Amino acid sequence: MTAPISLYGHKVLVTGSARGLGESFVRALVQAGARVAISDVLHERGQALAQQLGPSACYVPMDLLDPTAIEAGVAEAAGRLGGLDGLINNAAVTNSGGKYFNEIAIDTWDRVMQVNVRGTWLVTRAAHPHLKASGRGRVVNLASDTALWGAPRLLAYVASKGAVISMTHALARELGGDGITVNAIAPGLTLVEATEYVPQDRHDHYMQGRAITRAQLPADVNAAALFLLSQGSGFITGQVLPVNGGFVMN
Repeated sequence: MTAPISLYGHKVLVTGSARGLGESFVRALVQAGARVAISDVLHERGQALAQQLGPSACYVPMDLLDPTAIEAGVAEAAGRLGGLDGLINNAAVTNSGGKYFNEIAIDTWDRVMQVNVRGTWLVTRAAHPHLKASGRGRVVNLASDTALWGAPRLLAYVASKGAVISMTHALARELGGDGITVNAIAPGLTLVEATEYVPQDRHDHYMQGRAITRAQLPADVNAAALFLLSQGSGFITGQVLPVNGGFVMN
């Protein structure tokens, strides 16, 4: 199948991309002609994916809880790809799923914020010089439609993704002068390993509320990410695009 958008020659770092939605992005990017740095804490899976995809992909270990590892990982990715002109901030943890707001441990809250919010900031900060030097920098943040409709029993994650949306707006203004666009995608409940814990009633809630009444798959999100990394999106920045079958509509 031919990729809907060509990213031939683009060099993209995707965090949290050894499995799930991140893996789907990586595969779509390679198909679209990009060279991709896969990064994750799942080292064996990341290395296996890079090996499977061949010379267009490499694996770079990166733990978003460790600022030093982030700096080193971004530097290695840029070095191995020969620069960066795209970044997908996909890595995230949920950890608070199924718990009411007063059942979440403080350590859990802090971990979610450190990975999802601080990690997104630090990866973007480390990638900024490379994105600026490329002259066509693109940042795509993964938010979530849970932050748009206020999903219950998921507060730490919802709050973190709300922060990612706000960061997207502010970073778009700060980085616009460097020719870098910053946008976010807000997927709905997607069938990946990370959502296997989600109870059936939440799946039913989404299914009943979508305009397109089927399960959401990782492939449903790929085209939005590819477009926001492309030259054609050069005058679009600071935007949040819900990709959820019409469960949330702007």
